[in-house]
Amino acid sequence: MEMSARNRLKGTVKSLKEDGLMAQVTVELPDGQSITSIITRDAAQALSLQQGDTVYAIIKSTEVMIGK
Repeated sequence: MEMSARNRLKGTVKSLKEDGLMAQVTVELPDGQSITSIITRDAAQALSLQQGDTVYAIIKSTEVMIGK
C-alpha cells in the first residue's frame, strides 16, 4: 500500500460493529492502545474487514489540538 500520508498506525482489528450505513472499527495497536474509526458499511465490506485482520489506521487532519 503506497500513499503520501505519514500518520499511519499499524494494528489489528479488535472489533467491527456494523449498523445501518455505518461501521465502527476498533484497531488495537502493538502497545495495547486502541483507536476507533467510523467508516461506511460499504467501505468495510469492500475491504473485507474481519476481527483479527492486520490494518493501518491512517490519520489525516489539518490540525492537532492539545488540552490540559
